[in-house]
Amino acid sequence: MTHAAAASVSPVRASEMAWLDGSMIPREALSIPVGDAGFVLGATVTEQLRTFAGRLFLPDRHAARFRESLLIAGVAAEPLVDAAFTAAAEVAAHNHAIGPAGGDLGVVIFATPGDLPAQHEGRRSPPRVAVHTFPLAFTLWARAYDEGVSLRGVPVTQVPASSWPLALKCRSRMHYHLADQAAAAAEPGARAILCHLDGRVSETSTANIAIVRRGEILTPPPADSLAGISLGHVRELATAHGIGWTERSLSLADLAAADEILLTSTPSCLLPATRLDGRPVGNGRPGVVFKTVLDAWNEAVGINIARQARHSAETRPRH
Repeated sequence: MTHAAAASVSPVRASEMAWLDGSMIPREALSIPVGDAGFVLGATVTEQLRTFAGRLFLPDRHAARFRESLLIAGVAAEPLVDAAFTAAAEVAAHNHAIGPAGGDLGVVIFATPGDLPAQHEGRRSPPRVAVHTFPLAFTLWARAYDEGVSLRGVPVTQVPASSWPLALKCRSRMHYHLADQAAAAAEPGARAILCHLDGRVSETSTANIAIVRRGEILTPPPADSLAGISLGHVRELATAHGIGWTERSLSLADLAAADEILLTSTPSCLLPATRLDGRPVGNGRPGVVFKTVLDAWNEAVGINIARQARHSAETRPRH
């Protein structure tokens, strides 16, 4: 995809940059009004990317999903999408250059419908589109590459497709918040698994789920969970290494019987889940398929992902 040129504005090199509605601005100046529909209603379409060595990873795939979400949500921000993704590359490169050595960034692009008329005397505004970055929080998952993640089934369910399609990546995520609270109450540090009302496994609040059974990877189809960009990348890596891949609905019982459970997400890329509802998954350690795919990902990006996370977590300033 060819991106349109971003607005030509001299960046402020002494501070972090952000981008809002066609203009580069200092990061601390980025804001939207409290009367924006994205704030009042949670009507915000979003994509989160990450960098490797300061460069955006798979931006065209994120842009395609962002466009699909805008269409579903009826947010008429399409004219700014190319400029936003071009600006994201510039913002990420600048902010990475002035950040800690060896670190990388999360990059957020979001769009809102603009001002909510009910809070602006009936007036509307154009949609708002913004880009900002933040240092990846490696301390949250650095140990998980070796120790794994604990998962918990919870009573909170996935939002039904009759409310909004799973293909819509948005900021309306109270169910994620409540699900993770329930998981943490059952087991401190555990992540919640959200299922549909009929028991089909969907996802966690931060990651897609896949399982390994007899050397094959099985993962929920797009009808059950958001089609993750990282999950798609894992599929390509697995296929290249002769690992079978099947999409089908999964239950918590399937997860409990798995040899491995894999979690894919933009910030941490690929993590193993080694405990489910207080019991070991497989032998309770990261498995062979996890290690094979993570090694392939390392080779693809030229960075040892787990080592970077551990190093960044160990050298992070402590306050």
